[in-house]
Amino acid sequence: MKVFVVGSNGQIGQQLIQLLKNSEEHTVLAMVRKQEQADQLATQGVETVLADLEGTVDSIADAAMGCDAIVFAAGSGGTTGHDKTLLIDLDGAGKTIEAAQKAGIDRFIMVSAIQANNRANWHDNILPYYAAKHYADKVLELSGLTYTIIRPGILKNEPGTGKISAAENITSGNIAREDVAHVIMASLSEKNTYNRSFDLIAGEIAIPEALSRL
Repeated sequence: MKVFVVGSNGQIGQQLIQLLKNSEEHTVLAMVRKQEQADQLATQGVETVLADLEGTVDSIADAAMGCDAIVFAAGSGGTTGHDKTLLIDLDGAGKTIEAAQKAGIDRFIMVSAIQANNRANWHDNILPYYAAKHYADKVLELSGLTYTIIRPGILKNEPGTGKISAAENITSGNIAREDVAHVIMASLSEKNTYNRSFDLIAGEIAIPEALSRL
């Protein structure tokens, strides 16, 4: 399938794009905001399209037209204010879900945050981020799209192990961004992840088997 990646300039997005580019099963269309980002990805043989999460729903839908799946891996980042958290992590996600509906794209994978579904376990210092993720996930669940919501733990910049723990109520843990990218990739066609949400941390079970056990 052709996969439209939102957040392709982020650390998970960059790794996912390379996996998709080298896949025999999928192809990739990377959404970027700036021409220089598009130019850099073009040197790597990655197809890109210019669009902005702070733009219109129609512009995102037009950018994604012809794709078979959307991965939302975008985030405002830890250095921006709560306004960007609202505009990117919540409204940007909502716009992308609406764009998927407009473009006739049924498959949608959301990268959320561990325990975003459970207010009792939100961290006090990033409550606006958790609230944004919580309600973006709710919008996706009610959208009628074939969704998967992946809620990774604390993200680490270290080599992945290919082994994870995935379940609907893991309260804490960490995981390599590389492994998150591999889980997204595997979830695209793993029907056991369809219309499911789960927390994700490093573990002892190989990714394909862990997803099949959900």
